[in-house]
Amino acid sequence: MSSQPFRLDGKIALVTGGASGIGEQITRVFTSAGASVIICDVNRERAETLAASLPGARAIACDITNEEAVATAFLPLDKLDILVNNAGIGLVGNVAETELADFQRIFRVNVEGLFLMTKHALPLLLASHGSIVNLGSVAGLVGVKRRFGYCATKGAVVAMTRQLAVDYPQELRANCICPGTVDTPFVEGYLEKYHSHEKDKVRAELNQRQPVGRLGKPDEIAHLALYLSSDQAAFVNGAVITIDGGWTAA
Repeated sequence: MSSQPFRLDGKIALVTGGASGIGEQITRVFTSAGASVIICDVNRERAETLAASLPGARAIACDITNEEAVATAFLPLDKLDILVNNAGIGLVGNVAETELADFQRIFRVNVEGLFLMTKHALPLLLASHGSIVNLGSVAGLVGVKRRFGYCATKGAVVAMTRQLAVDYPQELRANCICPGTVDTPFVEGYLEKYHSHEKDKVRAELNQRQPVGRLGKPDEIAHLALYLSSDQAAFVNGAVITIDGGWTAA
């Protein structure tokens, strides 16, 4: 075993939304740290392609909003040390602009999906004294203009993380990462959908939203997830950690 800190040798980690963006980078970093990673994603082809490129990785195609699908996904698993609830979607709009169906959908994915994955992973995580890492957002801590539904869901993620740490203080660890804007396909999709005629202008605005003057990198988020999942973070529980270039400090 390596003497390098933040190793995950012998551990099994499941990452939702693990086939792209921050989730993909988490699967790569965890694999490099010695973990066997289960890539859980709605995109079966992408998940399987990524898994084939990572030693010891495997793919599970799963819609995390469907309890039957989630339960089925856990059936073949007899061990789990780390659950990373990373899967999520966005929604632009203030309260007046937000349609009920869109509001319900973002809650199904960002909140109910996290609930279902955590509920069905719980017996395995209790058995291993495991770790849960939830991907929140600065939008769960401060108001972000025209992100009514998104802020609501990420606030729920923060609250659920803290609650899990209170209910299971010695049985497992639950922590939440709250990134600022990170340079991912998620952001590119937002630019294409809402600002296709002014991408460069809005991208520059997104960079400046972080006081350091740039977007975050998936690798930076992934290494924080690695620390939180490692034995070196044994005293970190119920933490909500920003990684936002100074956004919430300003």
